[in-house]
Amino acid sequence: MALILGIESSCDETAAALVTSDGKVLAHRLAGQEEAHRPFGGVVPELAARAHVEMATPLVEGALADAGVTLADVDAIAATAGPGLIGGVMVGLITGKALAHAANKPLIAVNHLEGHALSPRLADRSLAFPYLLLLVSGGHCQLLLVRGVGDYRRLATTIDDAAGEAFDKTAKLLGLGFPGGPAVEAAARLGDAKAVPLPRPLAGSAEPHFSFAGLKSAVLRARDAAIYKPEDIAASFQQAVVDCLIDRTTRAIDIADGATALVVAGGVAANQAVRGALSGLAERSGLAFAAPPLWLCTDNGAMIAWAGAERFAAGMIDDMDVPARARWPLDPTAEKARGAGVKA
Repeated sequence: MALILGIESSCDETAAALVTSDGKVLAHRLAGQEEAHRPFGGVVPELAARAHVEMATPLVEGALADAGVTLADVDAIAATAGPGLIGGVMVGLITGKALAHAANKPLIAVNHLEGHALSPRLADRSLAFPYLLLLVSGGHCQLLLVRGVGDYRRLATTIDDAAGEAFDKTAKLLGLGFPGGPAVEAAARLGDAKAVPLPRPLAGSAEPHFSFAGLKSAVLRARDAAIYKPEDIAASFQQAVVDCLIDRTTRAIDIADGATALVVAGGVAANQAVRGALSGLAERSGLAFAAPPLWLCTDNGAMIAWAGAERFAAGMIDDMDVPARARWPLDPTAEKARGAGVKA
């Protein structure tokens, strides 16, 4: 049984965790930055990077203490190497490299997206490959056929903005606060999801790609019309996102050869309306459904440690010169989606 230290710093969460290769989370420490970024209504990359510098070492030390182990007891060190805000990614990866070098331990450079993609297997060890994954977060919205560790076929992506970004922008437009996803979900519980006519971009199209830029613009127009309650806009927006996700995922199920389960991961997977709708889709489609517990949906060190454990078991060790990357697709062979902008 291997013991893996995981370090995450790709956005505005600094995290460290210790996870065993049989799926036991021995320790997990996380430091958020909501207070620092709240005045700006979103993440400021420079502030995020500075906070990672301050928190990375104390969190690692705390996690080791919580687990009752030392760095000498760790079998490998896994650190996020991208994609993400490059300043934060560099902080976490350099920390991992320094620890690996000092303790003479193997280094595993983890793709943040793979951390999300494999996190349901940490929560449910019976989840077997291949499965269809809806990876839906602030920076990413993809449908992937997960065939194995390091083996991904991208079936769809967003051609502009991610669903999580749309949640954050909607929260900012409506003055609901930061972080945006939970704020919109809370407001939506008080609103009427049928009150505001909003579009369902790309619904019914043959390729299962996503688009949320137009939906954000429609929210802006609804707000400026000054005839709708903010909670009704929030509820209608959330329902539009759910409808888009279900429509697009339904199309992907038709082309996900061999998948026996529908899995959702990423920060937006914490949204109860999204989880409930996807669970119903899986049941109607004859697929098992899996979603990590809520604490594993948002960025965390345990998913990085677990991805490291899966890669370590497969002999996937990295050299010390592995670079930090702002962009790092899980399926580098996937063709660019038609109509996709620079962010997609």
